[in-house]
Parts: sequence; C-alpha cells; structure tokens
Amino acid sequence: MKNQPVKIKSIEHNTHDVLHIVTEKPDDADFTPGQATEVFIDKEGWQNEGRPFTFTCLPKDRYLEFYIKTYPSRDGVTKELLELKAGDSLILNDVFGAIAYKGEGTFIAGGAGVTPFISILRDLREQGKLGANKLIFANKTRKDIILQDEFQTMLGDNFINILSEEETEDYPHGHISEGFIKKHATSLNGVFYVCGPPPMMDAVQEQLSNLNVKEEAIVTEEF
Repeated sequence: MKNQPVKIKSIEHNTHDVLHIVTEKPDDADFTPGQATEVFIDKEGWQNEGRPFTFTCLPKDRYLEFYIKTYPSRDGVTKELLELKAGDSLILNDVFGAIAYKGEGTFIAGGAGVTPFISILRDLREQGKLGANKLIFANKTRKDIILQDEFQTMLGDNFINILSEEETEDYPHGHISEGFIKKHATSLNGVFYVCGPPPMMDAVQEQLSNLNVKEEAIVTEEF
C-alpha cells in the first residue's frame, strides 16, 4: 500500500477537535486491528509531511476510517486536514503498529490515544468476544470523549471515564491513579493495553509496575 492515493469519501467532526475521515480502500490494504499507517495530504507542499494515524475500521470493511485529533493553532498537517472535503485525496504509506490484542484485560487510553483500541474492540464485538474487557478512558472534559455513545453501548459498565478538567456527577474527576486502576481493572493479572500522550503513558506504566503487573503483560504504543 506504499504511496497509495485514496479519495476521501466523507470528512466531519466527531468531537470539537477530532475529525472522522472515511476514505476509499486500496485492493492491497491489509492491517491487523490496532495498526496504523503514515498519512500524507495529496496537495502541493504537503506530500512529504506524513503523520501516523490508526485505522479504526475493521480489516474486512470496504473502506478505511480514521479518527484524527486536530490542532488548529499549529501550522501543521492536522490543521491542513481541516481544510479538506469529500473528493480530496490522501496518500497512505506502509502499515505498522505494536498494539495487538493478546488476551482479555484492561485498555487504558488518554484522549486520542484511544484510536488503536477502536478497531480492536469493534473486532472483538464482531466476534462476540468482548468478554470482561474494560476501557478506562481519560479526557479533559466530557466533550473530548471520542465515540462516547458507541463505547457506552458496546461496553456498558465496562466503559469507565475520568475527566481531569471538568467536574460532573456522571464521571470521576482527576487523573488515573494506582487506586483507580486497582478499583476498575478487569484483573491485575490480565493484560493491560496503554496508549496516550507520553507523560500519561509514563505515569500509568509506573503505576502498573507498583501494582506488580508484569512488564510482559503491558502492551503499549506511544501516541
């Protein structure tokens, strides 16, 4: 799929700063749930500015899909994505990614770091294998929660949110802590999948270590 141009079929906001982009799917596109590709904008001056984004669709889908957090204040790729419309083109590169499903456990995501988990959880739902998997999702405010309704429907009580900058009766307030993980994790003996901004990743991995979670039971991908 290297240097493969694809047309955008639809592009719209999912949250105030996250775009939902659906594109055509090349015949040779092949990925495992959780994997990503490097995306370039097929526009003069941007063809060499690639950024990694995760596939959120299922491998069997006849389209490709991405949820991409945008940064309008930065003069970069995601700001330029805000100018695109259906019919414009993106260029996709090789497929890569370290996160893959390795068994039942707890998914811990910070913001757009949830994107590798979307395809994995959708795939498990498709197979009827969601089991006791849980998603702990940290965001600043309620309006930042990507796919809130879908996760709620999919996971029910196994969808656990925490907000750092908004206090509400609906969700806990603060940051993920050892106590929060211990209270909400599927099992401290299960697999932990962690993805988010580097400071959050470092903090959670330290907390998991303090909870005696084995290093080989922690699956990570820096966002």
